[in-house]
Amino acid sequence: MSKRVFGITGWKNSGKTTLTVRLVEELTRRGWRVSTIKHAHHDFDIDHEGTDSFRHRKAGAGEVAIVSNRRWALMHELQDENEPSLDEIIERLAPCDLVLVEGYKREPHKKIEARRTEGRKGDRLSASDPNILAIASDHPVSGETIPVFDLDDIARTADFIEMQSGLR
Repeated sequence: MSKRVFGITGWKNSGKTTLTVRLVEELTRRGWRVSTIKHAHHDFDIDHEGTDSFRHRKAGAGEVAIVSNRRWALMHELQDENEPSLDEIIERLAPCDLVLVEGYKREPHKKIEARRTEGRKGDRLSASDPNILAIASDHPVSGETIPVFDLDDIARTADFIEMQSGLR
């Protein structure tokens, strides 16, 4: 991976998305250009029936670009292809200072594990993944040998990510 990459991982309902969003807000406030990648485990669609672009895809277009003066998006239909690797997706991103990756818990990039009281109990991802360098939790955590941050302490968590990613 040629870009700086740092992940937010955890079980379902562990607070990954909230943590990712708050970190993007903090890191961009600090002046960094941040891109994100979100892994979805289910059939998702960013386009909806009735739109022109949806009709283009359903007609068989392999890629559909939607462009306006405010943003653009490119949708790629996999058809018979395998899901692209994380590295392939990272390489498609425009230059930035940091890519925050939400999900992809089995990939070998540096990560923080999010934990919430309401989330999945039991399995600690940090116990079996040496790429998890810290934990962000909404409850006290004991028995860990890596740093533990309060899930709401975004400034300290962002400081940690900056240090681990070589941003400072």
